[in-house]
Amino acid sequence: MHRTTLSFVTLFYAANLLAQQAAPELTIEINRHREHYKQDFLTDERSPLQARDTAQLDFYPADAAWDITARFERTPDAKPFDLPTYSGRTKKFVRYGIAHFEVAGKPHQLSLYQNLKVIEMEGYADYLFLPFKDHTNGDSSYGGGRYLDLRTGNIGSDGTIRLDFNKAYNPWCAYNDGYNCPVPPVENHLELAVEAGEKNFKGEKKH
Repeated sequence: MHRTTLSFVTLFYAANLLAQQAAPELTIEINRHREHYKQDFLTDERSPLQARDTAQLDFYPADAAWDITARFERTPDAKPFDLPTYSGRTKKFVRYGIAHFEVAGKPHQLSLYQNLKVIEMEGYADYLFLPFKDHTNGDSSYGGGRYLDLRTGNIGSDGTIRLDFNKAYNPWCAYNDGYNCPVPPVENHLELAVEAGEKNFKGEKKH
């Protein structure tokens, strides 16, 4: 074997080894997050799911490619607006900022919002809400889109924010029709398939 070929093979296996070492850490973090997520259904009196239902929750495997660092742009002059919900009601939101990022070399952006009622609640003054749709909706993931929860503290001093789509979750409307789940605005419809986070509920939806 030539020395250059040997060097390439050595680098290839070294890179794979590093990836294998990083993967368990991500998997552990996401598995821990998902266990907490399931437990939250059991402690919230408004929950659409019972303990036996949580076994029907389904997720994409943890994938570091969907743990994305985005450039954050603040939108301090945004005006409050009424965001429709799937029940036909509306909720008052304001756009807090825009996350700019790339996937496979193509630029994308998502708006982050604040629910004007929620931020008045104790412990939620810094809460940010990111609803989105993508090309998996209606196929491997819920047709009504998915959500990410963040905090203003997640915005770094360098003007970036971490969007970990492995933590994307379904609105409660995916399990039961009796909830006011915000509809992701058109500006948050991604022209790509986000194969990360929560998938379709495997159980029977309640009506």
